[in-house]
Amino acid sequence: MLTDVEFAAMFAGRAPALRRTAYLLCGDWHRAEDLTQTAFVKCYAALGRLREPAAVDAYLRSTLLHTYFDDDKRAWRRRERATGELPETGGTPSDPLEDRMVLLQALAGVPPRQRACLVLRFYDDLSVEETAAALGCTAGTVKSNTARGLEALRRVLGDLVPDLVPTGGHRR
Repeated sequence: MLTDVEFAAMFAGRAPALRRTAYLLCGDWHRAEDLTQTAFVKCYAALGRLREPAAVDAYLRSTLLHTYFDDDKRAWRRRERATGELPETGGTPSDPLEDRMVLLQALAGVPPRQRACLVLRFYDDLSVEETAAALGCTAGTVKSNTARGLEALRRVLGDLVPDLVPTGGHRR
């Protein structure tokens, strides 16, 4: 079992990466901070059951995902409503920062479970099996959600796909 000092050190080392993952899931830094803090609070409460450092890491990721999914279900009433009119586009991105913003906006339009698969697979570089374990589903579900998520990104991004969306080379 981790001591309070060890837990504080783990928090300091692990929180930034977990916060970035949360941001990619939800697209809002404030909400990402809340999700990260909630994951660490739940992890701290479960420390007596977690024996291995690797178990703590897996528990944090899994808790972050479950917290995100639960929060996302409750937040459906607060979201903006879709309209029949498309917003004006700003043209083709020309620098990495613009590319990143376009990708984040496109990622925000992908359903939560598909987005989670994309973030875990391509940002956190988890294998299909590791992603399945984190999400509590089968490898086949991860593969289908990843494929559907990539297709959703391709529909939104159109000609920008070769530059912004991964096409391979990640771990299996």
